[in-house]
Amino acid sequence: MPSDASPGHGSGHSSAAAAAIVTAGMVVIGDEILSGRTKDRNVGFVADCLTAVGIDLKEVRIVSDDEDAIVEAVNALRARFTYVFTSGGIGPTHDDITADSIAKAFGVGIDHDPRAIEILKTHYAGRVELNEARLRMARIPFGADLILNKVSGAPGFRIGNVHVMAGVPSVLQAMMDEILPTLQTGTRLLSESVDAPFGEGRIATPLGAIQKANPDTIIGSYPYNLDGRFGTNIVVRARDPERLALVAAEVAELVEAMRAAS
Repeated sequence: MPSDASPGHGSGHSSAAAAAIVTAGMVVIGDEILSGRTKDRNVGFVADCLTAVGIDLKEVRIVSDDEDAIVEAVNALRARFTYVFTSGGIGPTHDDITADSIAKAFGVGIDHDPRAIEILKTHYAGRVELNEARLRMARIPFGADLILNKVSGAPGFRIGNVHVMAGVPSVLQAMMDEILPTLQTGTRLLSESVDAPFGEGRIATPLGAIQKANPDTIIGSYPYNLDGRFGTNIVVRARDPERLALVAAEVAELVEAMRAAS
């Protein structure tokens, strides 16, 4: 399993590199996720997007359609990380309470936003009635910026460091397209893999010593059984490519030494 060591701690990590670390948390909202009726497809997509631009997704919480649970999760994560992303609960039905919950978390009012109403009017024009239920999707906390989407029209919103998005994967993905260019990005976390033909328990102690000596890297070990062959995939991660190459080479030397001694 991954080591507890994390970038930004230890004498080997410079203040400049630490300043380049941008972090994120995510809150997945919905009873249907917790019940298993709907399988989440959004966490992996958001994680891929953030990793690609050098933002570390550090924590994900899944909460029910409960105002107190949403408020608690959002307030906890927005205080801890550079950004927070939420998915779910901004549709037209009675249990879509995310917008109201976010307003409560920030201590601001909420009402139908004229900008959002115009977007919905344009989207639904000549097709369906913009009824009271659909107008719920125009309720935006005071002071928030809109997040547009080219799929369903109904906007998400950004308030403080929190980005509130739909739960429908195609809509969330369209919103992430709008969000990504606005984000502060960090130095990407690079990785190299070393295959070890041993169980995780056998290599854990010497691998731990390498991790302790190189606190500016993250070393994870992932055991596998492939066609009856047991082994451990060791992944070294670092932001500095030179440090990554050096530590990965040290891990590879360890594996070769253990192989020769077997």
